Amino acid sequence: MEKKKTIVEEKPEEMPELMHDFGKSSNKDSSLPKLLGILLVVALFGVGSGFLLAQSGIKTSLLPSKDSTTGGSATKGKTFGSKDTKTFKDIAEGKLEEGGIDGEGQFHLVRPGGDSQNVYMTSSIVDLSEFKGRKIRVWGETQSAQKAGWLMDVGRVEVLQ
Repeated sequence: MEKKKTIVEEKPEEMPELMHDFGKSSNKDSSLPKLLGILLVVALFGVGSGFLLAQSGIKTSLLPSKDSTTGGSATKGKTFGSKDTKTFKDIAEGKLEEGGIDGEGQFHLVRPGGDSQNVYMTSSIVDLSEFKGRKIRVWGETQSAQKAGWLMDVGRVEVLQ
């Protein structure tokens, strides 16, 4: 006699559905006012923060004022450029001459001690060409250089002579 195998079917446990129906939005236009409100808040925040930054921003004078008594150049004792002494903390003084060294700097300060003491300079804030041949004091930020002993990005200039 053959034994009959009974297969017992187990009832699978109830599993949660993997896909949920979130339902269709009954009011598609309700998202438009929310989006416009968010955009309005972002725009107001941008305008407000821009206004505050402009009020506390650093005022700069890009060019020296023309003075008829000195032939159109800057006068002794005047200062030009940024007042940001935290960024432009390095100071040097000497006679400004045109020319850099091997492509580094557009101008250089001639200082006592020979060529090894020259400060090679560039500036995106002050037009250094207005001070050629003058003794000046500069405030700047030292930059890394390959050839120049000292390369500086000048942010402020004071005319000494």
